[in-house]
Amino acid sequence: MMAQKIHPKTSLDECRFVRLISRHEANGVMTVAENGNELPFAIKRVFYIYDIPAGAERGGHSHYIEKELVMAVAGQFEVAVTDGCEVRRFTLSRPDEGLYVPPGLWRWITGFADGSVVLSMSPYDFDEADYVRDYDEFLKLRGVK
Repeated sequence: MMAQKIHPKTSLDECRFVRLISRHEANGVMTVAENGNELPFAIKRVFYIYDIPAGAERGGHSHYIEKELVMAVAGQFEVAVTDGCEVRRFTLSRPDEGLYVPPGLWRWITGFADGSVVLSMSPYDFDEADYVRDYDEFLKLRGVK
């Protein structure tokens, strides 16, 4: 993926919960993430974060083009998203529900319960050039500063 250097003016209203299909059976529940169904994009990359120390914060960046579906496959945590003016906070605690985060918004993850596992799905391969890791630069790109 070649990152375009135009930072999108994405709205916080584009963030939304996505419920995945689950099958409840006597011996457990199976949740499926399948391209072409309820996902907001076709999955190309999946990564997960675990063994998160108490008080840790993850994320702290924005993307030019990458979008993500962030899920709590175990435990609970909070995803905070900002456009540089307003902050919205989303609590994730269901392994069958993810938060769609479009490009162009700053995001960070906090408030991890013990044993939390963050699963993230993306339609793109990793590309460091797609990241904005400096908050002041993000604000400039958004036209806020």
